[in-house]
Amino acid sequence: MASRSIKWAALAAGLLVLPFTGSPAAQAAPGELRSAPYYMPLDNDPQDIAEAIEASGQKDFVFAFVLAPAEGDCTPTWDGKADQEVANDTAVRAKADAVRAAGGDISVSFGGYNGIDLGAACADAGALTEAYQQVIDEYGLTHIDLDVEGDDLGDVAGETKRFEAIKALKEANPDLHVTLTLPVTTVGLNDAGKAEIQRAKDIGAEIDLFKIMDFDYGGPGQDMANSAISVAEAAHDQLRELHPELDDAAVYARTGVILMNGHTDQPSELFTQDTFRALLDYAKQHEIGRFSYWSLNRDRVCTEEGGWADGKCSSVEQEPYEFTKIVAEYQ
Repeated sequence: MASRSIKWAALAAGLLVLPFTGSPAAQAAPGELRSAPYYMPLDNDPQDIAEAIEASGQKDFVFAFVLAPAEGDCTPTWDGKADQEVANDTAVRAKADAVRAAGGDISVSFGGYNGIDLGAACADAGALTEAYQQVIDEYGLTHIDLDVEGDDLGDVAGETKRFEAIKALKEANPDLHVTLTLPVTTVGLNDAGKAEIQRAKDIGAEIDLFKIMDFDYGGPGQDMANSAISVAEAAHDQLRELHPELDDAAVYARTGVILMNGHTDQPSELFTQDTFRALLDYAKQHEIGRFSYWSLNRDRVCTEEGGWADGKCSSVEQEPYEFTKIVAEYQ
C-alpha cells in the first residue's frame, strides 16, 4: 500500500507516467461524441440502452454520475450509493458494452448537483487521480466529464485537487478527452464558473471541451430558444476572454451546449421539440463541439403524477425518444 501511495503521489505531481492498462477498446483514438445525451444507467428508471439506440439512432452517451459514498470516502460509486461501487459493477459495464456493440461510445460524468463529489471526498490529488483512473480502467474510457455545480463550484481546495488530478491523468492516458460542465446564468457563466476555468488553466490541466448547462437559469418559456442562444453566445464571449489564444471558431469547437427536455426545474422554462430544433440549427451553424441534453431517462411522456421536472419523463406531450432523435441529427 505504501509503494502504491508513493506511485500515485508522483503521478499527481507529474513525475511519473503510467502505462495505460485499460481494455483494448479504450486504446483506440477517441471519437468526437458530437452529440451525447446524459443517461443515468442505474437511476430514474433507465430505459434499455440497446432499445434506445435502435429507436433513436443516437449512439454516444454520457453516463451519470460517479460520486463518493460518504465524506472522506474516496471510493467511486454510482449515484453515491455504497452498494454500487464501480469496482464491483457489472450492470453499467453491460450497458457500456451494448453502446459500443452498436458502434457508439460513452463518457462517464463525475459530480452533478446532488451527492458528494470525489474531488471533495478524496484526501489529496494523488488519491483522486487513483479514483478517476479506476473508473477509466473499469470501463475502458477515453472520455470523462467533470460536472461541477452546487457547493463544489467555488471550492478552491476541491478545484485544485480536481485539476491536479486531471493534469496527471492526461499524462498517463494520452488519448483521454476531458470535458468540464458548468451552470450558467442569464448572462452566461457566473464568476465562480469563470474562476474554475481559469484555475484549470493556471494549473496546466487541459480541458478539451467546456460544456454549459443551458437551462435552469430562469429563461422565458415563451422564447426559450432565443434565450438559450443568447446565454450560449454570452458564454462564448467569456470563453474567448479566458482563452485569448483561441480564435472564434476554435472556441465554438471547444464549447458544448446542454439542454433539458420538457419542463425544467425553473417553472418559467419550457424546452419543446421546436426549441431543440432551433438549438440544433444553432449548433450546426457554429459547429459547436457537442450538442447534449439532460436526459435520455426523461425522453418519454409521464404516465403517473410526478414532480414539476420529473427525472423519469419530460412532462410534455411527446413520442418516446423524440428529443433524442433531434439531438442524434448532430452526430
